[in-house]
Amino acid sequence: MAAAKSEAPVRHPVDELPSPWRLLAGGLQHIAAMVAGVVAPPLIIGAAVGLNHADQAMLITASLFSAGLATLLQSLGWWRFGSRLPLMNGASFAAVAPVLAIVKTSSPGSALPAVYGATLVAGVLATLAAPYFSRLRRFFPPVVGGTVITLIGLSLLPVTLNWVRGEGAGAGAPVPMRNLLIAGVSLLSVLACHRFLRGFAKQLSLLIGLVVGSLAAWPLGLVDTAPLRGAAVAGFVPPMHFGAPQFQIGAIVTMAIVMLVVMTESTATMMALGEIVERPADERTIADGLRAVGVGTAVSAVMGGFACSAFAQNVGLVALCRMYSRYIVAASGALLVLLGLFPVASGVVELVPKPVLGGAGLVLFGTVAAGGIRTLARADLADPVNSLIVGVSLFIGMTPTVVPSFYEGLPGPLATIMGSGISAGCLTAIVLHQVFRLRARVAGAAVNP
Repeated sequence: MAAAKSEAPVRHPVDELPSPWRLLAGGLQHIAAMVAGVVAPPLIIGAAVGLNHADQAMLITASLFSAGLATLLQSLGWWRFGSRLPLMNGASFAAVAPVLAIVKTSSPGSALPAVYGATLVAGVLATLAAPYFSRLRRFFPPVVGGTVITLIGLSLLPVTLNWVRGEGAGAGAPVPMRNLLIAGVSLLSVLACHRFLRGFAKQLSLLIGLVVGSLAAWPLGLVDTAPLRGAAVAGFVPPMHFGAPQFQIGAIVTMAIVMLVVMTESTATMMALGEIVERPADERTIADGLRAVGVGTAVSAVMGGFACSAFAQNVGLVALCRMYSRYIVAASGALLVLLGLFPVASGVVELVPKPVLGGAGLVLFGTVAAGGIRTLARADLADPVNSLIVGVSLFIGMTPTVVPSFYEGLPGPLATIMGSGISAGCLTAIVLHQVFRLRARVAGAAVNP
């Protein structure tokens, strides 16, 4: 009798290689969800430095190019670098305020070189510290991990609300009715696609919603074609275009603290993503992912970008569309590199109005928060201690989201850490869990000497 044929090993959905069409469509969808977050930090920092229009455009291009390289390393991996999860990387908002502080204290002409020198050193230090930092994995039981994942989703709420509000509107100004209308169209389009479509079309619900919302926004004058008209067809920002890195102790210390925040946020994001794709992020995965964050940050400093972090926005997209393949995210990284080489292409992406992104963002970020609640369901919330840990951590973590200036009076390093809601809530949950666990151990030892 013929020997039975051995069955081919079944690939995990994370490692599946989709067709070229699915790679392209899925990659575009991820870029649409995160491009605003990548562009915002260089816009803010460039304005603070006083760059002219041409240099501002080059700063944005460098940020896109760097995000693409970091994403490719993170998703595809090489040796012990990269989590090999569908994880997007890009410029971190956690670095914006500290960078502005460095700019403010630097002499004219040396602001960006000082920032890049500090970012380069901080990236190298993060790479070296990755295997030690990854050991925090054991401090993330469901009650801690669920709290942090929920915080990731909730802390992104102001981002999507500001997108709906639109550019140029003050914090206290009413949201224009047309913005609310278009955000509603985008939101309903995503929900309708997710409800009524099937197969791959359902997985593209976000992209379809963005297209429908943009078409609806066009006659209302919300589509700004200026970025497309003013963009160069091709261009490349050479390394150290904004000056050779300068190494100032104060700036280096500041950026090293920023990288602690970035590594905490990235660890939490990798754990959240591991839960979603059903490939839990173990200690080795986190260490490899953090090495990629460190290397991505160092390379970004050389190329004219800023500190790189895992993008929580795209975790929501993975959860919503259930496109788990890391090769789709790698395709996004390749497209970001192309956007950095062909600025006119990034102009096309920027045609999507902010209110359209805001409507879709409600679905994305809400999905992340729901994932955290699902993880919390595995914890015993009937236990008063667990309820206390969740409640206090959520309140402390949401404080900088609700009142951004609340922790500004603290000393510089502490203000940086507490100013990130994810880091503040994460550290609070870890400390409280360890304190109460230690108390339980002591009490158990007293009962059973």
